[in-house]
Amino acid sequence: ALTEMLYAMGAGPQVVAVSSYDEYPPEVTKLPRVGALLDPDTERIFSLKPDLVITYGSQVDLQAQLKRASIPTFDYRHADLRNILVTMKELGVRTGHSAEADQAVAAIEARLAAVRARVAGKRRPRTLLVFSREPRTLRNMYVSGGRGFLHDMLEIAGGADVFSDIDRESMQASTEAILARAPEVILELRPEEIPEGAPMRAELASWSRLAAVPAVRNKRVIFISGQAVTVPGPRIADSVERMA
Repeated sequence: ALTEMLYAMGAGPQVVAVSSYDEYPPEVTKLPRVGALLDPDTERIFSLKPDLVITYGSQVDLQAQLKRASIPTFDYRHADLRNILVTMKELGVRTGHSAEADQAVAAIEARLAAVRARVAGKRRPRTLLVFSREPRTLRNMYVSGGRGFLHDMLEIAGGADVFSDIDRESMQASTEAILARAPEVILELRPEEIPEGAPMRAELASWSRLAAVPAVRNKRVIFISGQAVTVPGPRIADSVERMA
């Protein structure tokens, strides 16, 4: 998310390394990799002599090591959608791209406002937003709760989150809970495209055991694929438009 923000505001040429999972924009695949959330490669980070290291809020050990080495950090935690935009502006200030960051944020806000206007006054279908489960089964399913950027994206897109009363960003949902909430639409976010034909039929078939759920009964189980859909970064407007 942070890498995408840096490139969106024109700070890409200043980026000297990225995490193990960064793939967008494509040019980051040529940069050194320095680990990820649970396995930061501190030795490699130090060898690059960075002026700034962006860390996640839970990386307290890494932050302490960087502080001892007198390397400045930018501490980040994803939260609601508004926080994404605020973070972009703050990162713009820290990297000398304040004006470009403000411009990028304004463009995102304009697109989100356009979606809000488009769905205003329309009936909001009760929607289950799924972002993880075991392939071809309904086991270990994780869904959006009543706060966080995924919940906010769904609400802007015109859906009514069936778990909006749960004060969490995400939760593990049982089939019993889904039956009780009776969503009219199921939106499932997938980082990879599901091939048409047998693979898609198999994924749809996994929902068939919940035939009593309106979304399943009325064939309103919809897959939204692509790595951007669960990344709290500058491509959120694309994802909200697709949800809408």
